[in-house]
Amino acid sequence: MLTTLSRRVHAREESGFTLIELLVVLVIIGVLLAIAVPSYLGFKDRAQQNAAASDVRAAMPSAEAFYSDNNTYTGMSPAVLKGTYDAGLSANIIKAEPTGTGATYCISAKVGNWYSHVDGPGGVVATKETADACP
Repeated sequence: MLTTLSRRVHAREESGFTLIELLVVLVIIGVLLAIAVPSYLGFKDRAQQNAAASDVRAAMPSAEAFYSDNNTYTGMSPAVLKGTYDAGLSANIIKAEPTGTGATYCISAKVGNWYSHVDGPGGVVATKETADACP
């Protein structure tokens, strides 16, 4: 082993990467990151939108069960729905409350920067990136 090291020192054998090779590798990594990061952020954003809408859709049957038991939506809240009707109700549900005279309801959820809500019964889930739409 010493003879090998001795030969390398005497022969001035140098091996490794040149500065140009290292710079090329860094440029390639930079280009790949420039492509991957925006794509990842787009996937994350769409996932948050879909999660908020899904959480609202999952809470709707609990609201209907509440109405079936009480003949009104008055008194409905996320805590009541979770405690009585669906223990697996998402923690992202920020509002589940009656509107008007108690014959309708509004359920909303927030995931990331996205809000989803539904005015029910029979409403369509809407998602937006601004403030909560429930009154």
